[in-house]
Amino acid sequence: MECGASARSGVSAGDTVLVACSGGADSLALAVATRFVTRRMGVRCGLVTVDHGLQAGSDERAARLADWALQRGFAPVDVCVVRVDGAGGPEAAAREARYAALEAAAREHRAAMVLLGHTRDDQAETVLLALARGSGPRGLAGMPERRERHGVLFVRPLLDVSRAETRAACAVDGLAVWEDPHNVDAAYARSRIRPLVEALGTGVVDNLARTAGLVGADSNYLDELAADALEKALHGGGIAADEGPAGAGAPRLSADALVRLPGPIRTRVLHAWALRLGAPGSSLSHRHIAALDALVVNWRGQGAVALPGSLAVVRVDGVLRAER
Repeated sequence: MECGASARSGVSAGDTVLVACSGGADSLALAVATRFVTRRMGVRCGLVTVDHGLQAGSDERAARLADWALQRGFAPVDVCVVRVDGAGGPEAAAREARYAALEAAAREHRAAMVLLGHTRDDQAETVLLALARGSGPRGLAGMPERRERHGVLFVRPLLDVSRAETRAACAVDGLAVWEDPHNVDAAYARSRIRPLVEALGTGVVDNLARTAGLVGADSNYLDELAADALEKALHGGGIAADEGPAGAGAPRLSADALVRLPGPIRTRVLHAWALRLGAPGSSLSHRHIAALDALVVNWRGQGAVALPGSLAVVRVDGVLRAER
């Protein structure tokens, strides 16, 4: 099983790559494949496992996995214990805690990237979940192959590999695979979606993953156009950074520059601007962006738009500015 060109890209001899590994078939197969490839590249290959503390014996599982990794020559090997709490339900809270732990490990070891074991099946499930939640193109594009988060590069080399292939790879290597009970727990949305994927029949996983790729390519292009439009709306016409209630340097946006943009570009600009203001992306919804858009295209003197993160956006003299 190939690790993927995306994982090898940008990595040189002497660099460190970390594999996020739960002990399940997907991440175990990724870990073994990565160790095989990096050994020949002169790249250090480490492994990080996160103990969420959500199941009895999770600490023992993490310790066994760490011992296995050390025996296989992974270095460094980290066990990160996290506390799962916060908004968005248990899945979102666990994901946020896990990424924070992986980011901390990557910074500590100065890793070039962190590899994640998501497969084509995971991508298909992500697209179906996005459809069920009424997500826009960004959600339907699924998980990106490469993503930078808080300065740490995350790469998913197995998005073209099926879950069955990772299980086969583990069987060939004689690896003991951990079966996460949450994968069949109906309390979790992803677990509930899996029977539907199976019921839709042969080929649905490939079709959904291909859809994600097609939508992702279009969405990336629109995002590039929006990034350029955002800079023009921020700086065009002498619009300066705000020194007001939202804090020194809070960016202000020209509504006049935005109103001439096509809708799909304008809403992307507003989304990116809200993130730049400090609104948490996990809480920023279509409703928030639609309300911001109304300040631009349907201005009737309405009041402030409330955004997550205790932000309020107002329009004054053709300029959008944030207040706290």
